[in-house]
Amino acid sequence: MSMTLHWSPRSPFVRKVMVFAHETGLAERITTIRTVVAMTNPNRDLLPENPIGKIPTLRLEDGSVLYDSGVICEYLDTLHGGPRLIPAEGPARWAELRRHALATGLLDILILWRNERDKAQPSQVLFDAFELKTRSALAALDREIDQIPFGLAQITLGILGSYLDFRFADLEWRQGHPRLAGFHAEFEKRPSMQATQVVDA
Repeated sequence: MSMTLHWSPRSPFVRKVMVFAHETGLAERITTIRTVVAMTNPNRDLLPENPIGKIPTLRLEDGSVLYDSGVICEYLDTLHGGPRLIPAEGPARWAELRRHALATGLLDILILWRNERDKAQPSQVLFDAFELKTRSALAALDREIDQIPFGLAQITLGILGSYLDFRFADLEWRQGHPRLAGFHAEFEKRPSMQATQVVDA
């Protein structure tokens, strides 16, 4: 039986779930449905399954629904027979969740920044705040990247680098962040990343 994922080829949060699924051998159990969502134009067909109308949204084999990429990845981590990608307990779990929260929080900022950038009259005050937070987060991640083990946080960081390339190439994010840049150069070679490359469609 397969699960059904509301999916977009551009969403970094959907890509996180799909990379996680490939890494855990579960990708073939997921059927994707192309689902278009926008902040200013809610997808009414999605609302019965996810009341806030966001993707990824995963419908399980029993008809129940999970949403939020982190929650979906936690669920997938219970379905495979390999090593857990999210530690179940102890200091390792809290370190993993903190690092994941930092990477996911930065993705949230980038999406808000992109939405603001697309407005007819964007706010320079918001631009400045988004850039300051982005630079601060990248610096923190560059300092810590060598201590982050393979798992949910590292997957999210791999996707983060690719999303920066996709939507914010003008930031030249690799400058001043050599360890993070080196990590991303290697991580994007993984089969899971190659199988889930961003398509602007």
